[in-house]
Amino acid sequence: MKLKIGIPTGSLQDATIQLFARAGFNVYVSSRSYYPAIDDPEIECMLIRAQEMARYVADGVLDAGLTGQDWIAEYAAAHDGSNVQAVADLIYAKQSFGRVKWVLAVPEDSAFRTPRDLEGRTVATELVRATEAYFRRQRVNVQVEFSWGATEVKPPVLADAIVEVTETGSSLRANRLRVIDTIMESNTQLIANAASQSDPWKRTKIDNLALLLRAAIEAQGRVGLMLNVQRTDLEAVLGLLPALQRPTVSPLSDDRWVAVNTIIEERTVRELIPRLKSVGAQGIVEFPLNKIVL
Repeated sequence: MKLKIGIPTGSLQDATIQLFARAGFNVYVSSRSYYPAIDDPEIECMLIRAQEMARYVADGVLDAGLTGQDWIAEYAAAHDGSNVQAVADLIYAKQSFGRVKWVLAVPEDSAFRTPRDLEGRTVATELVRATEAYFRRQRVNVQVEFSWGATEVKPPVLADAIVEVTETGSSLRANRLRVIDTIMESNTQLIANAASQSDPWKRTKIDNLALLLRAAIEAQGRVGLMLNVQRTDLEAVLGLLPALQRPTVSPLSDDRWVAVNTIIEERTVRELIPRLKSVGAQGIVEFPLNKIVL
């Protein structure tokens, strides 16, 4: 028996493969095949556009897949979405480990200030159905047109406004666009269908995969830190250490000394290590983390 998993192509592909590697699964992609190899004989991978992932999971072509909440919402707006079940939130994106936003944007020098100002206007987007649902909630009548790409260049000639995904907003600013509202926030989710969730073997396999992927995300941007310190200086050291929960303190063969083991944010290390050294810490070792299971 094999678990069929969809890997998103496009902007999320590299980030997803890197996440799988940190979780302990090496995925090998060939430019000539949509079926990447993976070093787990119980998993079969397929490259699928994130926009289509929910459909193929719901139809049973795939047992599970990774796609954004945005594309799940887009699928559910036109179909019965009950056969697509979220298994895990996996908060990562193509540039950063975080969420992305779908925003309503207009030209900087336009008179539009609120969504209501777009009454009777044209909005271009790749997220058509979710955008239509947004404007229905706003009780604003607009013409929503599908955009095949390069959506940022369409206002003001080809559209009055756009709904576009952004992580940093840099592309919008470069195209002289101004955000007037956020349609939705989205992050990647591991999804599965009802059949795979009702199969004990597949459900266990999916749950184990979800555990390891979440653990890899938790480890992102964190490192482990080990050090030795005399008991007389322990309080000063602990006062400097942030921790995921609490630092682990273990006795050494010399009763006057203890070992301290903790997890910290990597960005704090360069300032923290000199301070630890100044209050008596010795043998300080920083080490990378692949996974943190909470």
